[in-house]
Amino acid sequence: MEQKKILLVEDEEHLLKTIRLNLELEGYVVTTAVTGFEALKEFRKGNFDLIILDVMLPEMNGFDVCEEIRKENTKEPLLFLTAKGSGSDRIQGLKLGADDYLTKPFNLEELLLRVEILIRRSNPKADTTDIVVYSFGDNEINFITYQITDARGNKINISKKEIALLKLLITRKDEVVSREEILDAVWGTDVFPSSRTIDNYILSFRKYFEKNQREPQHFHSVRGVGYKFTD
Repeated sequence: MEQKKILLVEDEEHLLKTIRLNLELEGYVVTTAVTGFEALKEFRKGNFDLIILDVMLPEMNGFDVCEEIRKENTKEPLLFLTAKGSGSDRIQGLKLGADDYLTKPFNLEELLLRVEILIRRSNPKADTTDIVVYSFGDNEINFITYQITDARGNKINISKKEIALLKLLITRKDEVVSREEILDAVWGTDVFPSSRTIDNYILSFRKYFEKNQREPQHFHSVRGVGYKFTD
């Protein structure tokens, strides 16, 4: 199944990282921009399945960016994500061609649901029944059924949190992902597990997927920084 591409425009760094990670966990390919001019530059580089656009941006506000985008493309769905929640702002955004409007602060699950709905509406013939499977070495992960095939050929059902962490690490393959990023993306801001919790998950992954747990080839701990997956 072809991955859907999203342009995410947000100048608040922490929020940008959190939204990006959660979108990537859902399987989207995310391009980011932090200013209005940068947003237009990225938009003109390629086709996107959805644009998520903040209103309060440096250099050029989101309403003006939306207006420019709609002059060039009327098909790509656009979701305003902003602290400007007055009725007049919503009406202005929708008049300019936005498809939806979400006010900060917001629930991440609601954002992801709105993203899914907007993309599905713009791709009515898209096949959503495909099973997303990732293979590496002798291992296989099914992100739909939450079932893995380990290095010894055993089929094991794992938890939703384990699947989420696996998807995050695989999406960021060959990158070191910090503990803070993992906690934000997998557990969110309402739950505060210790970093030892993540260590235990990584130990479980080594039991599942590594032929030699003492010399891991795929799941690595980087002391004082975070964790890394290599294929």
